[in-house]
Amino acid sequence: MKKKKLLRGIGVLILCLALLPMTVLASEGDAEYVPGMYATFWALVPPIVAIVLALITKEVYSSLFIGILVGGLFYSGFSFEGTLTHIFNGGFTAVLSDSYNVGILIFLVILGAMVSLMNRAGGSAAFGHYAKEKIKTRAGAQLATVALGVLIFIDDYFNCLTVGSVMKPVTDEHKVSRAKLAYLIDATAAPVCIIAPISSWAAAVSGFVEGEDGFSIFIRAIPYNFYAILTIVMMIALVLMKVDFGPMKTHEANALKGDLFSTGKGSDAKEEQTVNPKGKVIDLLIPIVLLIISCVIGMIYTGGFFEGAGFVEAFSNSDASVGLALGSICAMILTIIIYLLRRVLNFTDCMKCLPDGFKAMVPAILILTFAWTLKAMTDSLGAAVFVADAVQKSAGGFMNFLPAIIFIVACFLAFSTGTSWGTFGILIPIVVNVFMNSNPQLMIISISACMAGAVCGDHCSPISDTTIMASAGAQCDHVNHVSTQLPYVIVVAAISFITYIVAGFAQNAWISLPVGIVLLLAALAVIKNMNGEKAAQ
Repeated sequence: MKKKKLLRGIGVLILCLALLPMTVLASEGDAEYVPGMYATFWALVPPIVAIVLALITKEVYSSLFIGILVGGLFYSGFSFEGTLTHIFNGGFTAVLSDSYNVGILIFLVILGAMVSLMNRAGGSAAFGHYAKEKIKTRAGAQLATVALGVLIFIDDYFNCLTVGSVMKPVTDEHKVSRAKLAYLIDATAAPVCIIAPISSWAAAVSGFVEGEDGFSIFIRAIPYNFYAILTIVMMIALVLMKVDFGPMKTHEANALKGDLFSTGKGSDAKEEQTVNPKGKVIDLLIPIVLLIISCVIGMIYTGGFFEGAGFVEAFSNSDASVGLALGSICAMILTIIIYLLRRVLNFTDCMKCLPDGFKAMVPAILILTFAWTLKAMTDSLGAAVFVADAVQKSAGGFMNFLPAIIFIVACFLAFSTGTSWGTFGILIPIVVNVFMNSNPQLMIISISACMAGAVCGDHCSPISDTTIMASAGAQCDHVNHVSTQLPYVIVVAAISFITYIVAGFAQNAWISLPVGIVLLLAALAVIKNMNGEKAAQ
C-alpha cells in the first residue's frame, strides 16, 4: 500500500511539473543567476526529504532521486525545463565528469574485481577455514573484525571493502548478522581514519586549516576527537558486554537462527562459487598486502614523494582518488600475475573476474552517483553559506559551549549532505578565524569537535559514500545498515555532546575523555539492564 501511495504521489508531482509554464532559466553558465531559496533553510530540505523517504520506504534509489528532483525544483524556481537542465547538467553530468569521483569509481570497480579474484582463487575460503580453527566464538569474530578495521587506517573506502571481503566468511560462520558486520566496518572506517596521522583524512583536514600548521593542529586535536574514540570504545564494549539494542537486536537474533540478512531474500550479490582446492590463505593475504603497499605508494606519489617531498608532507598533499586508483590497478595486475604463476587460476578465469567484480559493485556505484548528484543540488542552493552564517552568528557569547554547538552543527550538516570532507571545508576555516587570536586551546577543541561531528553525521547518513561502501563491503541491504546502526550512533553522539561541554570548560583532554568513557559504559549498562535478556555469545 505504501509503495502504491508513493508511486501515485510521484505521478501527481510529475503531472504538476508538466503543467507548469515552460519558462527558460538563465543558462547554467550564467554566474549571475541565484536561486530564490539560496542560502536559506530550504537548501537543506532535499537531502532531508531523501533521508526520510529512505527510512520510511526502505527503498534508497527512488528516495535519492526524489531528493534530487526537489533540489532541482528549488533551484529552478519550479520551472520544468530549468529543473531537468539543472538535474542533468549541474547534477549527473557534472559529478560523473569530476575527476575525483571517477577515480573513486575506478577504485571501487577494481576492488570488486580483486574480491572476485580472491574468491575464485579460493583464498577467501581458505582463510575462512583457517579462521574457523583459530576464532571459536561470536565475540572473537567481531573483535577480529574491529582489529582488522583499526589496522587498515589508510583510507575509509579501502577499509570498508577490504575488511568486508576478508571477514565475511568468519562472521558468517559464527552467525553474526550482515547488519552487525556492516556496523563494525563502518565504525572502523572514518572514525579510525580521522584519528590516524597517516591517512587521507589527515591530509584533507590539514589542507583546510589556512594560516596555521594544519598537520600539527590535527595531531593536537586527536585526544579531543571524542566521537571517534568513543565509537571504538563502543564497539569493544558492545561485544564484551554482550549487548545489542534497537533494530540490531532483531537482526542478531535472526542471524542466530540462520538468517544473516533479515530481508527474506539473502545476499544481493551472489558470489558463492565452487571452492578452488588449490587456494591457500596466502592467496588472500598477498592481494591484501599488495593493495595496502600499492595504495600507500600511489598516495605518496601524488603528494610528490618521488620529487623530493618528505613522507608526511607527501601524505598531506596526496590526492586520495588518484592514489587509490593507481595503487589498486597495480595491485590487481600483480595479483593476476601471481595467481597465474602459482597456477591457482588460468588467464580466462582471471578475466572473468573483472565483469563479475563490476556487477557486484553496481548497486554501490548507483547509490554513490545519486548521492553525489544530491550533494550537487544542495551545493547549488547554498547550504554551505547558510550553515556558515549560522555558526558565525552563534559564536559570540557562547565560547565555552561552542565546541558542543559546533559538534551538533557538523553532525547535522554531514548527515544532511552525506559528506564529512565538505563539512571540514565549511566549518574549520570559520573556527580558525573565531579563535585564532583569542583562545588557541579552545580552537583546537573546536576543530576536533568539527571533525568529530562531521564523522558522526557521515557515519550514519544514508547518502554518505562511506556508509554506502560499508553496506557494499558487508553485502548488507543499505537501508538495513542505516536503520540498525543509527541508535548506536545516537548514543555515542549524545555522550560526545556532553563530553564537549565538559571539554569547553575544562580544556583538558585527560579530564574530559575519561568522563565520556565512563558515561558511555554506564549508558550501555543501563541499556543492557533495560533489555533484560543477554545477547548470545
